[in-house]
Amino acid sequence: MSLDLKIAGGTIVDGSGGDRFAGDVGVKDGRIAAVGRIEGEATRTIDAAGRVVAPGFIDIHTHYDAQIVWDPSLSISPWHGVTSVVAGNCGFSIAPTRRHQRDLILRTLERVEGMSLEALRTGVGDAFPLHGFAAYLDAVEARGTLINVGFYVGHTPVRLYVMGEEAVAREADADEIAQMCRIVREAREAGAFGFTTSLSRTQHAFDGHPIPSRLATFAEIDALFEALAAGGGGSAQASIGRLEWLDEFAAIARRHGVVFTWTALLSDIAGPGSHRPLLEQAHRLQADGYPVVPQTSPLPQEFEFTFDYPLPWERCDWIKPLLAAKSEARAAMWRDPDFVAAFRNEKLTGFDASLIDWEARTVIAEAPHDAALNERRLAEVAHLRGVDPFDLAVELSVASGLATRFRLPVLNFREDEIAEILRDPIGVIAFSDAGAHASQLCNVHYTTHLLQHWVRETGTLTLEQGVHALTGRPAEVVGLADRGRIAEGLAADLVVFDADTITATPLRRVHDLPAGADRMICEAPGLDTVIVNGTVIRDGGRDVAGDALPGHLLRRP
Repeated sequence: MSLDLKIAGGTIVDGSGGDRFAGDVGVKDGRIAAVGRIEGEATRTIDAAGRVVAPGFIDIHTHYDAQIVWDPSLSISPWHGVTSVVAGNCGFSIAPTRRHQRDLILRTLERVEGMSLEALRTGVGDAFPLHGFAAYLDAVEARGTLINVGFYVGHTPVRLYVMGEEAVAREADADEIAQMCRIVREAREAGAFGFTTSLSRTQHAFDGHPIPSRLATFAEIDALFEALAAGGGGSAQASIGRLEWLDEFAAIARRHGVVFTWTALLSDIAGPGSHRPLLEQAHRLQADGYPVVPQTSPLPQEFEFTFDYPLPWERCDWIKPLLAAKSEARAAMWRDPDFVAAFRNEKLTGFDASLIDWEARTVIAEAPHDAALNERRLAEVAHLRGVDPFDLAVELSVASGLATRFRLPVLNFREDEIAEILRDPIGVIAFSDAGAHASQLCNVHYTTHLLQHWVRETGTLTLEQGVHALTGRPAEVVGLADRGRIAEGLAADLVVFDADTITATPLRRVHDLPAGADRMICEAPGLDTVIVNGTVIRDGGRDVAGDALPGHLLRRP
């Protein structure tokens, strides 16, 4: 057999969850041609002795809808072994968008996804087709991508397309719902993976309005799930808002035969131990025939923030006058004792209870006026200075013109609880949010962190379980039948890594987005080779694809 590529002598972990085995993987014409002991020549042979050969990782919760317009490489996902992504989660895609509403959707992304508006305006521009979902997919496919990408159609642009700015103010009438159903059905027929929405009250659109989907009734959501089913079925995803609404979403999903995955089952989502009733509920729903899969994460949900925009408190009453003020006026507000007292005395309940004792978990990420404080714990510095940590945070912020950055794990910070969630096979590991919140968090490295920390360092998962969680399991949930496993005939999306050294490096801040906007990135030492549809795109920790864009637009049939 003449092969394009042979990966020889590796330990194959095939993504099924089955035992590892020694062997070779042969690739021909972008697909896996042989697995096992392979004789014969290949145009290129990669020596994988001492390395693991696994399917390329699949990230089903990204927000690359805007970034893909200016960055077909979708960095930094390939750095961490991701070969396929699904964008358009939580109801936030950018198509369909009427021409006169382009800036409206970008201003919505600025607020809800924590993205630089200048970067969005510069990067997306005026020319890329957004007027229809099918046209957007066609444009992405024609231009090409480094890795594979599929898209959900999101509730927010669909609602804005039909209702205009009324979408953030009221319920839809029957005619408007019918128009939305037509758009969702046609998007599914064009290859959308499904439909997404959000009822989360943490999420706001342009000018501080609620995101459009928050104004939707369950009757509207039911109709849109029905339209998805009429267009060919698929999966749906939502930020469900209130946990008690999960049963409502589950009933709608079962009624229309749609797999429903929700964001997110995390440690401390409503206080210590609050994940356990959610796991029990997930098992009960699946046992009763409801196609419901919670999304989980192996990473703490850590945000970097400044007191110019203290994102973790976005839902609290005290922050409203701050966000309503112009940036140049906010420093003066932090000098007002009454304003500071309102922050200190805010009663935190429910979801916001995770912010209680925030000072004890907070790190001073960057103090521009005193670099000696960088990466030191706020409480430790306060103790040494004999001051209250809260007062110190305000003092440092005011002294730096609100430029001091703090890092706070808001959710999923209890290791024992994360381990419980990861060991339970009911969920799917996702929730990287790649492409969103770029200056505030970076969870793209959840893949390499899982293999480093939860497989190698703690033994919470076996190598086979860890690889399955990153490959076969997400492929199953979203219906990627020809990816996520190593088997003859499947797409040749592959990674080669050293299980003993694979690591996610500490985050660092760079200014490489359009208009010089900043984001956080990290590297993945020990991840040797990344292959997309038979083409090596990274080797030795470096991009090697050149101008090649071997990724496919993934259209769900």
